[in-house]
Amino acid sequence: MTKKKSEDFKELQKKLKECQKSKDEYLAGWQRARADLLNYKKGESERLQEFLKFTTESWFWKFLSILDNFEVAEKKIPAKLKEDVHVKGILQIKKQLLDFLRTQGIEEIEALGLKFNPSFHEAVDEVETKDKESGTIIEEIQKGYKFDNKVLRPAKVKVAK
Repeated sequence: MTKKKSEDFKELQKKLKECQKSKDEYLAGWQRARADLLNYKKGESERLQEFLKFTTESWFWKFLSILDNFEVAEKKIPAKLKEDVHVKGILQIKKQLLDFLRTQGIEEIEALGLKFNPSFHEAVDEVETKDKESGTIIEEIQKGYKFDNKVLRPAKVKVAK
């Protein structure tokens, strides 16, 4: 091999090593950028899910106040009017609202006759009674609800003393 060809060969080898080094750097940079993008997408997806959950809960709060008004109205309906076709129609709307909330994952918190549990119940009064065991819920003032296994609103109750 001549000196010129040898120098050309060494020059080509040097350029090849530089190209290989550049390729490795570009590949590593691309891989980091891709990993960063995937992590960003995952984080954004989680943030979006949390946002949707928050907005869903705020909508449910609005529905619960409507449902509370139905509950109050139903309790005040005289017994003789409960069979009236118009009253039954209004109470059917309440039932539809409850059914809708159930299909969305809202569950009523059981209270009446159960032991008081501060995780699910809020005591608004203690009543002296002899026929119920102390700590038993004797009256439900306002229904409580859970959403996604989380208390959306605790049940407001009266508890036996």
